[in-house]
Amino acid sequence: MTISTEPFSVAVICDTQNYSSYRNQREAGFPFNAREMLWDVMQYIARNARKNGGDIAFVSGLGDSWQHPSSWEPDAPHVERGVATIPNPAIEALIPASPREVLEVEIPAIRKAWEIIADELPFFLVPGNHDHDNIWSDPAFPPEPNGWIRDGMSWGLGALHVGSLDNWTAHFGSESDLFRGKPWYVASYKDGCNAAQVFEGGGYKFLHIGIEMCPQDDIIDWAQSVIDTHKGLPTIISIHEFINEKGERQSIDCFDLTRIDPERNSPQMLWDRLVAPNDQILCTLNGHFHGVMNRVDTNNFGHKVYQFLVNYQCRKQSFKTTGSDVAILDGIGDGWLRLMTFDLAGEKPTLRLRAYSTHYKAFASDLPLYTEWYGNEHPEMSDAEFVGLDECSFDLDDFRARFGMPSSQGSAERELALAGE
Repeated sequence: MTISTEPFSVAVICDTQNYSSYRNQREAGFPFNAREMLWDVMQYIARNARKNGGDIAFVSGLGDSWQHPSSWEPDAPHVERGVATIPNPAIEALIPASPREVLEVEIPAIRKAWEIIADELPFFLVPGNHDHDNIWSDPAFPPEPNGWIRDGMSWGLGALHVGSLDNWTAHFGSESDLFRGKPWYVASYKDGCNAAQVFEGGGYKFLHIGIEMCPQDDIIDWAQSVIDTHKGLPTIISIHEFINEKGERQSIDCFDLTRIDPERNSPQMLWDRLVAPNDQILCTLNGHFHGVMNRVDTNNFGHKVYQFLVNYQCRKQSFKTTGSDVAILDGIGDGWLRLMTFDLAGEKPTLRLRAYSTHYKAFASDLPLYTEWYGNEHPEMSDAEFVGLDECSFDLDDFRARFGMPSSQGSAERELALAGE
C-alpha cells in the first residue's frame, strides 16, 4: 500500500457547548438552531476528509461538548469521601442542572455531529468540565455574593469541582459504536475517557492521545504506557485544559481540580511529568480558556513542543445580526474550526495554522471585519497580531532529527491503522 507524502490537515473542534445548549435552539425561543451550525462544521470536515478527496486526516475534539450538568451535588465517590457542597446562586442560575434536557437535546445534538464523520476518518473527543454529570461548589472556597460570568469571564465564583462521567462514557466511551471495532482506535483507559488513536499523514504514522483535564497519576502512567508501545511516532496530546489565553500552563482559579482531588496533576505538572520527558510529543491541543494562543517550548531533549489553545465559543456575530433580545451565556461559535496543515515532504517540514468558518465560508484573513468582530479576545494586540494567532506557520526545524525521513511505502501495521478510514 502506497502512503501519500502530500500535505495533510488535522481539524480541531473546540468547546461546542453553546451549539448544543438546549437554550440555543428554536424550540426554546432562540432565533436559530445553533446545533445546525455545528453539524455544518462536521459536514465540511466529512467532505474534506482524505477518503473523499480532501486533506483532513484526523479530527480532535477538545471537550465541553454540552453545556449543562445533571446535578449540582457531588457524585457518590466524593460523597463517600466526605466532600461537602455549598450553594452557588450565580452560576447555578446560569447553567442550571438540566438532566432531561442534557439527555434529550444536548447529547443527541453532539452525537449527531460526530456521527457525521464517524465512518470518514479517525477522531477523538476528550471530556471537558461541562461534560461531567456533577458540578458543585467547594465550601472551603465560597462564591462571593455578587459573583458572575459575563463575556466569557468569571469573577467571584469560588471553587468548582466535577464528578462522574457516566453520560459521557455511555455515548462516547470505548464501547460506543463510534469507536468499537475501529482499527485506528488502539487503546483506552477508564471506559474510554482517555484513549489513543493512530493515523497516517505526510509519509508518517502519527499517534494521538486524548486525556482528561488535570489527570490523575494513573492516567499519566497509562499515557506513558501508550507512548512506550508506539515508540518514536510523532505524537499529539489533546486535553481540555493546558495553556491559557496568556500562554500560561495553569488552571482557571474557579476550576482548579487539584484543590479537592490533590492526586490530580495541574497543567504545569502534566508538562513536567509527561510532555517534556517524551521527545516524541510534538504538540498539545486544548480548549477551555476563551480565545486562541500559541506557545513553543523546548522539551528535556532540547526539541520544540508546540502548544495550542483553540476556543471559539465566545464568538457570536451570527447571533448579533439576528437582532434578537434573547439572552445568551457567552457566545455561539460562528462555525469556526482550526485547521493544522502539515507539509512534511519538502526540504523543510512546516506546520500551518488557519481558522475557517463554515458559517461565513471564509478563512480569518479573508474577513475584513474579523478583528472588529472578535478582537476583544485579545484587546492588547494589533489587528495583524490578532489575525496572526489564527493564520501563521511554524518551521518544524527539528522534525527530521526526531522522526526521520517520510516513507512512501506503508507497512502492514500502517495498513491496519488506515483500514477504518
